[in-house]
Amino acid sequence: MLPILTLALIMTGKYKDVLMLALSIVSPHGANIASGKKTLEVRSWRPQYLPIRDLLIVENSVFLSLDMPIDPYGKAVAIVDIEEIHEWQPNEVVAACSSGWESGYWAWSLSNVRSIENGQFVCAKRKLYEVDFDLSGL
Repeated sequence: MLPILTLALIMTGKYKDVLMLALSIVSPHGANIASGKKTLEVRSWRPQYLPIRDLLIVENSVFLSLDMPIDPYGKAVAIVDIEEIHEWQPNEVVAACSSGWESGYWAWSLSNVRSIENGQFVCAKRKLYEVDFDLSGL
């Protein structure tokens, strides 16, 4: 659920585009997050601060790298909160929708998942990044 003030501003038409923090996820895992199937996101890095609230999940079709840092065809699929991050454990493979476990990674606990139906196209980038997002369609 979006914060009450945000919802009130959207409903009155006084608030449309907002700068949101985003994280890109390779398909089909953005959809897995949106459906609640994937409850952990596994990364080799941690953000500088927690919690992260109202994080926009952008699903894209290619693995982003230094050689290909942007996918212009990402799609917004969910908004989530990240309250906690811990070392990824072998018993968390299913929660991460992963095919296997490897040490040295961080498990980001996804909570307050809000699926976005018919999400708008958003450029996918590496790491955490900011994006202008139109909330009026939510």
